[in-house]
Amino acid sequence: MIEESAARLFAQRGYAATTVEQIVAAADVSKPILYRHFDSKRELYTRLLERRRDELAAAPIERLLQADGTLEDRLAAMLDTWFEHVERHPDSSRLLFRDITDDEELRVLQQELRGRQRAADVALMREFGPPLPDQELEPLGEIIRSSLTGLALWRLDRADVPRATVVAAMLRMIGGMLASS
Repeated sequence: MIEESAARLFAQRGYAATTVEQIVAAADVSKPILYRHFDSKRELYTRLLERRRDELAAAPIERLLQADGTLEDRLAAMLDTWFEHVERHPDSSRLLFRDITDDEELRVLQQELRGRQRAADVALMREFGPPLPDQELEPLGEIIRSSLTGLALWRLDRADVPRATVVAAMLRMIGGMLASS
């Protein structure tokens, strides 16, 4: 309950504007209980970022490896799983995807997490895509990473847009990138 309450407050107010007092009030716990689980507000925020990134990376990969059909079918299944996960965890997803500007240590962590995601996207392109020039892999990984996160933020604010629409749009973008090699 602490993490869900904190994620909601951080997503609504930002890191700097959210106090420990607000977190414990929202979670209906005492400060000693919060500090039994987390050494600081920064550690709580850090764990939220790392957990969301790791969960977002794991579920779609399993789906890609388990799905049957063409590469396009498998990518569609993976993207659907990724966007579904974002929908189920909107607050902590917003934390991960929105730029952190009010704390240098957290900003550096966010950049490192983005680098890990970019590296994972590069590894997927190497494994499942056509041969691509090595010098283009990291920029292409960043295109995929930033497109996914931007589209996820856009979709979280537009619940009326079906998930299938954003999956199809992302699949079209990735397919175009891979087809032009």
